[in-house]
Amino acid sequence: MQFYTADVCDTYQERVGVLAPRYRSYGGVEHLHGSITTLKLTRDNTPLIALLKEPGDRRIAVVDVAAECYAVVGENLMKLAYQNDWAGILIHGYVRDTHITHTIPVGLWALGTCPRKSFESHPGERDIPLVLEGIVLTPEHHFMADGDGIIVVNDRIMKELTQPKS
Repeated sequence: MQFYTADVCDTYQERVGVLAPRYRSYGGVEHLHGSITTLKLTRDNTPLIALLKEPGDRRIAVVDVAAECYAVVGENLMKLAYQNDWAGILIHGYVRDTHITHTIPVGLWALGTCPRKSFESHPGERDIPLVLEGIVLTPEHHFMADGDGIIVVNDRIMKELTQPKS
């Protein structure tokens, strides 16, 4: 089923979380939707690698790295996401290898690019509420993106959108 963020915003107005247009698309897919899995990282993408090795079931990994200037996702993680059926990744931080990530059919949004990766080791926190751009994102939310922007809706709205019209 195809959705357009502008139409969803028109219908549900203030019940839709709209992320600020700071996030740029670096993946091979721009129009998609899926349920959210959250991850909070501190200068180490090892927990993200473990997450992307799991079956994605067309989910969206929403990752907060506090906008620190190091790359969390590049060519290898995008290939891993594609192989394991992840629909997309949103990084509140930076990515690299964008000359290749644009060719992989997985959505990827980030604040920008940075060629440096981190070599530190820190555990991450999974399936916790994240607050990005003043919007709360939890595993109970659904992510929607297209050329107009990125929005977040709750389960109830998603069920209404997916119910057959009578």
